[in-house]
Amino acid sequence: MANGLPGHVGPGPPLPPSLPPSRDAAPCAPGAVATEQGRHTPCTAPPPLTVAPLAKASHSAWACGPSLLVAPASLVLRERPRAGSELAACATQPVAPEPSPSGPMCIVFFKFDPRPASKNAYRLILAANRDEFYHRPARAADFWGSNNEVLSGLDMEEGKEGGTWLGISTRGKLAALTNYLQPRLNHDARGRGELVAQFLTSDMDSLSYLKKVSAEGHLYNGFNLIAGDLSAEKGDVICYYGNRGEREPVVLAPGTYGLSNALLETPWRKLCFGKQLFLEAVERGRELPREALVAQLLDVLSNDEAQLPDPAIEAQGREYVRPILSKYAAVCVRCPDYGTRTNTVILVDADGHVTFTERSMLGSDPTHWEAVTHEFQLQS
Repeated sequence: MANGLPGHVGPGPPLPPSLPPSRDAAPCAPGAVATEQGRHTPCTAPPPLTVAPLAKASHSAWACGPSLLVAPASLVLRERPRAGSELAACATQPVAPEPSPSGPMCIVFFKFDPRPASKNAYRLILAANRDEFYHRPARAADFWGSNNEVLSGLDMEEGKEGGTWLGISTRGKLAALTNYLQPRLNHDARGRGELVAQFLTSDMDSLSYLKKVSAEGHLYNGFNLIAGDLSAEKGDVICYYGNRGEREPVVLAPGTYGLSNALLETPWRKLCFGKQLFLEAVERGRELPREALVAQLLDVLSNDEAQLPDPAIEAQGREYVRPILSKYAAVCVRCPDYGTRTNTVILVDADGHVTFTERSMLGSDPTHWEAVTHEFQLQS
């Protein structure tokens, strides 16, 4: 999702001084979830997810999603000409002349409802996968920062320490990052993981921060950045900026969105398929306790059905041979040394209570996972 890529000049954001020590992990079966706050407790597998048949996804532009409230101008997210690209991590025979493969293929689904109809509803439901090389060091999600107010996983790659791909703070700041699929990287570009960490610790509102980032977007390889302020007093706001799209950030209208490794709501088949699964899980979750909703969303994030063929992803990744792209055509990516290694579910209810569940692969074994849930109350 973020990070995970070569190409950063100088060190990343300073490593937070209050990082938690490493902890022994207890294995969990895929689909398991620990519900005791902040502890590695024995996991129990949720019931299997039953999914209704889906209609075929449309490949027309912006077929997946809701309208956007744009700040300040256009209603259409247009793609800029690409200036370089990333190589696929699952490739056995790279097509582009890069010395080593790279290219996290993460995915984020979220429903944003700042004024939920009932106290049992949620202001935010977010489900995300981080895809990365299995050997890349990272810390599991925990609180860090000057007042232990930020909750996120952390990249521990040398030179990128302290960057992150997804996080939320007790002040209601939320951010998520995905990389934009491109065959070649600029290895002199700045590390993208700093964009999330800097927002989560800043005093800037989300729109102002993304405007600042948009002025510096050319310094980074391709990325998408979601930034939000969850505040009962001021009203919840979530914004989006991608440095391969419009030059100004957009303010999102309440609704349900999907983001992968193209611009927001670009109708890759796996995005449309996963978004439908997400919506069905959210609908079922209206009648379920919180822990059961989390378990169903983790099932969505574990879906490894390849959505092929996909003209949209093939057009964006036309520098690759088709077998490489097919490795990335599922919500959950599985390759020998690379793939989905972290699932995250964030729920924010009408009263500002946050449930943050992270499930992480242990080592490089996709059958062994560790799940931890943190809960806290927003201060704003």
